[in-house]
Amino acid sequence: MSSNNDREMHNLPLLPLRGVVIFPGSVTTLDVGREKSMAAVEEAVKGDRRIFVAAQRDSMVDAPDIADLYSVGTVVTIRQIMPLPDQTVRLMVQGELRAILVSVRERGAYQEAEIAAQDVNLAQEVATAESRAYMRTIVSFASQLIKERSLNMPEFVQAIEGERMPGTLCDSVAGNLFTAIEDKQQVLECFDVNLRLELTAQMIGRELSVCRLEERIQQRVREAMDRANHEYYLREQIHAIQDELGEDEDEEIAAYRKQLKESKMPDEARDKVEREIRRLARTAAQSPESSVSQNYIEYMLELPWGVKQESEIDLARARKVLEEDHYGLKEVKDRLLEYLAVRKSSEQLKSPIICLVGPPGVGKTSIAKSIARALNRKFTQMSLGGVHDEAEIRGHRKTYVGAMPGRIISSIQRCGSMNPVFLLDEIDKIAHDMRGDPAAALLEALDPQQNRDFKDHYLEAPFDLSDVLFITTANSTEPIDRALLDRMEVIEVSSYTQEEKVKIARRYLLPRQLEAHGLKRGQLRVTEHTIADLIDGYTREAGVRTLERTIEKLCRKAALNLLENPERKLVSLRTADLKTYLGPQRYLRQPVAGKMKVGVVNGLAWTSVGGEVMPVEALALNGKGALEITGKLGEVMQESAKLAKSIVRARTSEQGVDESFFEKHDLHIHVPEGAVPKDGPSAGVALSCALMSAVTGIPARCDVAMTGEVTLHGEVLPIGGVREKLLAAYRMGVTNILLPRENEKDLEEIDPEILQKLDVKLISTVDEAMKLVLSKETKMRLAI
Repeated sequence: MSSNNDREMHNLPLLPLRGVVIFPGSVTTLDVGREKSMAAVEEAVKGDRRIFVAAQRDSMVDAPDIADLYSVGTVVTIRQIMPLPDQTVRLMVQGELRAILVSVRERGAYQEAEIAAQDVNLAQEVATAESRAYMRTIVSFASQLIKERSLNMPEFVQAIEGERMPGTLCDSVAGNLFTAIEDKQQVLECFDVNLRLELTAQMIGRELSVCRLEERIQQRVREAMDRANHEYYLREQIHAIQDELGEDEDEEIAAYRKQLKESKMPDEARDKVEREIRRLARTAAQSPESSVSQNYIEYMLELPWGVKQESEIDLARARKVLEEDHYGLKEVKDRLLEYLAVRKSSEQLKSPIICLVGPPGVGKTSIAKSIARALNRKFTQMSLGGVHDEAEIRGHRKTYVGAMPGRIISSIQRCGSMNPVFLLDEIDKIAHDMRGDPAAALLEALDPQQNRDFKDHYLEAPFDLSDVLFITTANSTEPIDRALLDRMEVIEVSSYTQEEKVKIARRYLLPRQLEAHGLKRGQLRVTEHTIADLIDGYTREAGVRTLERTIEKLCRKAALNLLENPERKLVSLRTADLKTYLGPQRYLRQPVAGKMKVGVVNGLAWTSVGGEVMPVEALALNGKGALEITGKLGEVMQESAKLAKSIVRARTSEQGVDESFFEKHDLHIHVPEGAVPKDGPSAGVALSCALMSAVTGIPARCDVAMTGEVTLHGEVLPIGGVREKLLAAYRMGVTNILLPRENEKDLEEIDPEILQKLDVKLISTVDEAMKLVLSKETKMRLAI
């Protein structure tokens, strides 16, 4: 590098370059289109036509600053300007000398560069013996590189062979033969001529090596392609000779044709497979298309075309299987037996799409397995929870890398039957995103009128699903797509009563866990009364999953007890022993204290896990008439709270409350378990009674649970989930129930034994509820 004394400071308009490096002495054509660049050109033309050019580090930057530019550029002179039709200009510039970019200033419409220009050191341009050797090496490498690249540059070769200036030779070779802008910039930044010679020789040698390596790689690719074409030509000749001689074809292809001939696949699918077999026979084994065709053929031949489990429908056996596997569930069993009876008398009946809806743990999945056993069919299942890609249902086209069929066809292929019992579990948990809507893809599969010709993208041929007995399960019908729900017959699988849970534990859960833990029936004895206390104090659920886990824990502790005490032959558990084995009770029977409180009533709610007794609390505070609502209530329930406030305000005069009460007091409504979302209109009666109690100061009865939607005029409207709500109250020991009169018909679904233990009062208005809840003297009577 030269000293600072060799450099002169100048201020010139700045022209940033994208992907171009200009060397001193070279003549280059540039297209200029950016506003600041065109303004810089105009400024240069006004003066001595000199402008400073520097390459951008990132060509994608539209408004480069000094940090976006290389620190060394070139002072050039504009020789010619040509306007272009697209409002840009084309410049012909000639490089003059190297310069270091010191700073960049904004000058209105253009940028100005402060540069330190580098004068030419004539002493270094005198060729020495060493520099002449470098020059000959560079010229030799350049000539070879031009030949390797098959470039037609005779004038350039002649020019560098006659060049006597070392620096000029380096600049010319770098500008014309180097491809990477970084390499060109590195040569431009080398001010010392001797170092530039060494650097250029190294770089052009590297370029020559890379070029020769590329040629060898291309040669190998050409040879591989020629070999593949040659093999294909020979293979075709072999096929032609075999046809003339009547000889057999490839054993693998022959085996595919034999399997296809024996298969019962329909004509459209058969034609697809036949075409793929012919394509495979013509394709070289090394070709990627060969494996794609082979996988497709093998998968199509493995599908159970025409394979069905045929057996005489025995209604007596079916009823026996359902009774053996499940306790209760009379409506579900009756509906399934009705289907079997009609199916036995009419073979034309389409298989219905059954949707079992109920809380977790009530036996929806096991019902589907029992149906398969009762029908003597194979069983397969597919979980839809979290499925959000349509391709998981319909599959991918076989042309994609890693393509595979959808999960419906894959399940059919695994079970090996075209008429299995197919369980689609958790259909209400389907998601969807930008990759499609799986629910829309299920519409075709679950429609008895369309699923005869179900289209899977991978198969590219229709597959008959009309004989498949689809059964879906869900915790709630609300999240299910309406069009999908319309294609299914919904059967409610409701919560179990305590009596049913006791029977299920005795008949199914306890024997199963005894066997799983290696215990005999006589080694662990649990009375029905103990099981009832276990259910009451250690589980609170609609189904029996927690109950089974609790029994499993008892069996583990009993097995440990027997092994630690070999002389002991029997573990007998009573209610008093539960605390020793399971710890203290997890749940209290009464959700609210056993005395009346102001502003606290019991509501009844229905959730996806069954019914719940839901305390509702209200409080009146000094304030300005605001209504505060807490407990993570949804929009509908918040509206019910506002509605309840209006209902109470309209009736306070009857209770002797001053009209100004609501202007001087704030009301706060809270529903405990604030982390659990709650919504729905059925809490209207409970909210109204809680507010009335808080406003009037009259304590509310704690032994009453209520449900019902209210109107602005105080009428009570019917609600859903009656059976679940009443069973929840029964589990919690609340026997006095307020129910909308229009829900009287729903009481028929309640077990008569349980209904006899409940005191149900049917109400038509919220005033009736308030009289019963807020009056100590009124006694409730059964009114059904």
